[in-house]
Amino acid sequence: MSLIKFNSAKNPYGLDTFFNDFFEGEFFPQSRMKSGSLPAANIRESENAFHVELAAPGMKKDDFKIELSDDLLSIRTEKKAETEEREGKYTKREFNYTSFVRSFQLPEDVDVEKISAEYKDGVLSLDIPKMEIEQKSKTRQIAIK
Repeated sequence: MSLIKFNSAKNPYGLDTFFNDFFEGEFFPQSRMKSGSLPAANIRESENAFHVELAAPGMKKDDFKIELSDDLLSIRTEKKAETEEREGKYTKREFNYTSFVRSFQLPEDVDVEKISAEYKDGVLSLDIPKMEIEQKSKTRQIAIK
């Protein structure tokens, strides 16, 4: 199984238009990044785990909130900045607000108790281990009745 991306920013009733899906999709990935609303994510699957890397430069680890609700893993961040300069008779005020939510539907074979996260050098890394599944022996003795 693999992780399934879930975009919670879309209309929950499925009323998105063809054009919005087209221009926000794989054909125009730069249009998503211009707004800064959705960071790039890399997802790798190994034998024992899923590894998710999310590019989020300029953040601190305290800016992130990672939640797990049922099988939906959501990564949120919200950062506000405000500057004010007063010089003579004028005042310059600037506001900056950055936020995003990135959600992933987890498969059933994930061990949710052992999910770990680390933020380093602008990249949020999550390790999502798979549950250990007992391997049944392929050879066995069959008794004759």
